[in-house]
Amino acid sequence: MKTKYILLFAISLLFVSCNQKESEKNTAHITQEEPEKEAFKFGVWITSKKGKSDEAYAEEFKKYSDAGIDEVLINTGTDPVELKRLVPIADKAGLKVHAWIMAMNRPGDTVALKHPDWYVVSRDGKSCFDHRPYVGYYQWLCPTRKESRNHVLGLVEGLAKVDGIESVHLDYIRFPDIFLPIGLLPKYNLTQDTEMAEYDFCYCDVCISEFEKIHHKNPKESENTAIDMEWKNFRLNAIKSVVDDAYKIVHKYNKRLTAAVFPYPEMADHMVRQRWDKWDIDEVYPMIYHGFYNEEIDWIGYATKQGVSDVEEMNTGINTGVFLPAFASADELKEAIYLAKDNGAKGVTFFDGPALKEDHLKVIKEAKEDIRK
Repeated sequence: MKTKYILLFAISLLFVSCNQKESEKNTAHITQEEPEKEAFKFGVWITSKKGKSDEAYAEEFKKYSDAGIDEVLINTGTDPVELKRLVPIADKAGLKVHAWIMAMNRPGDTVALKHPDWYVVSRDGKSCFDHRPYVGYYQWLCPTRKESRNHVLGLVEGLAKVDGIESVHLDYIRFPDIFLPIGLLPKYNLTQDTEMAEYDFCYCDVCISEFEKIHHKNPKESENTAIDMEWKNFRLNAIKSVVDDAYKIVHKYNKRLTAAVFPYPEMADHMVRQRWDKWDIDEVYPMIYHGFYNEEIDWIGYATKQGVSDVEEMNTGINTGVFLPAFASADELKEAIYLAKDNGAKGVTFFDGPALKEDHLKVIKEAKEDIRK
């Protein structure tokens, strides 16, 4: 009799347990919320003017916000004081702020200019300190030399310390163009069918010495540096090292690291020694300026998709950058926005603020409202 009661008790416990599990299973959809989908965002690059009043900036930022723009990437000339002034104004308008810095290209940098040895050197032996390729504002620092790279990282840290910013946003985080975009070549009366010595950097003493320590050869003695993969990768890795160190610095201050980069990694590798799919970075803003490359608007979708695919496993966000003067109409801009979105971008950023016309702002707002549906 005792055994019978024990058996009945056990069966009842099992029944209660099964019912409880079934109940939990049936109510799981009620208690477990679906993760919120990240909103598609719009941004704009601007360069600050110290003489511009707070009131004028408040009006400008409101104009962006009213049109559905979510963030401003501000070049303050790497001035944290100016950045501190603008952050609360932008915040009041509902805009996130990214601290945009010209990284390896440091035109007019008063500290760097005191150190001529900090600058990259071309294959034909000319320093960027006093022989600047293409344009006068190309004053590129060496990413390998300890002093020059630490100078850049110090500037990054100064911006990262500013309260309220979303990220430090690296620009010119590469070498000078070994190949210009094809659409720009006529402007400089150039034909670039090969890697020309005067546009091939960095052959400074430090880079050559560090490379020789690893590979036991001197690239200056190479018959064809264009096919010397170790030499190319050495320079790609020099830039990667600066980015990876910047990532550690900004995350120490609970900020994020972003960067303006060339359209997609293989193209960036070929043109400017930049392989951004291998970096430690949170988000990238590929400058998919189709007009520079004599491409049609659908190329924006192609280049976006290529970049998204290349960083698919790295959890790196892609924000497609577009160049406003290249669009013949606001309708073309709207087409570009959807091409970016449909090919995996998490946002679109416009270059630059002053180029935004009323019809641009209108289609941005329309696209924002449509995408939110």
